[in-house]
Amino acid sequence: MLQTTLQRSFTCSGIGLHSGRPVSVTCRPAPANTGIVFMVETPEGVQRITLGASAVMATELATTLGNGKASVSTVEHLLAALRGLGIDNVEVRAQSEIPILDGSAAEFAARIAEVGTRHYNVYRKVLRVTKPVELRDGHRYICAYPVNTPGAFRVNYFIDFPHPVIGQQQFSLDVTPAKFQRVASSRTFGFLRDVEYLRSKGLARGGSMDNAIVLDDTRVLNPDGLHRPDEFVRHKVLDFIGDMGMAPLPLQGNFTVACSGHQFNNVFLHKLEDENALEELVLSDPEGLSRQSTLPHSTYSSPLAGGLALA
Repeated sequence: MLQTTLQRSFTCSGIGLHSGRPVSVTCRPAPANTGIVFMVETPEGVQRITLGASAVMATELATTLGNGKASVSTVEHLLAALRGLGIDNVEVRAQSEIPILDGSAAEFAARIAEVGTRHYNVYRKVLRVTKPVELRDGHRYICAYPVNTPGAFRVNYFIDFPHPVIGQQQFSLDVTPAKFQRVASSRTFGFLRDVEYLRSKGLARGGSMDNAIVLDDTRVLNPDGLHRPDEFVRHKVLDFIGDMGMAPLPLQGNFTVACSGHQFNNVFLHKLEDENALEELVLSDPEGLSRQSTLPHSTYSSPLAGGLALA
């Protein structure tokens, strides 16, 4: 398996979920072994943010990356598209936010397909889950298990919302470029009562029915309805791909998830590192198991409390 990048650059423009202002993001080809890096434009110049569990600075409404000097929010749908479509190396140029677009990864995926990808004559690297790891908090849990298939990333997701339109839903996906389209167009969702509260606090200024499924106590308020009856759980899978995409390399493992969110996902990514459960592999032989190293122990700790208004 060889590393990939984009054939050429592309730009997406739209509204920022937090600010409600126009923002844009440009993805550019990057050399082999660069990984996915964010170059954030600030008044003091461009700041480089590299991926890692500790780079996640906030998870309210969306996932925010930072390095202490700059930050960029709402990165999860773009990261899901890059990881889901197997892009190893890319430079992401942005301001303070990635555009929310329609609340899914559909446009990012379409632009990646439009510009195309190319391979380097360099073997791909992944982080393989080496042992079972579980994180539980009441009805929420994430379990990761080793899988021997080179580069495999499998997600089995379950949600349970006390709402007549959502209820219990389950969706499983082997995340490959061919299958990623099954979740790419699934939009984020939220409840009208939460949106009204956030607006009263000056938050989610860019949130609307143009970029989210909005529900009252009994129904979907969007005039065009749902793309699919299980769009809710499909979007949760999309978010999970993006949040696990915060790891410095693609993950190889089998994941079972229930009722999680951005914060819980990030706590779990830290737990994988804390328990030394990730081993770097170079997929350089037919078995794809050329051992390299184990990630160093992290010192992160975080409470599990807190919720999200937008999924």
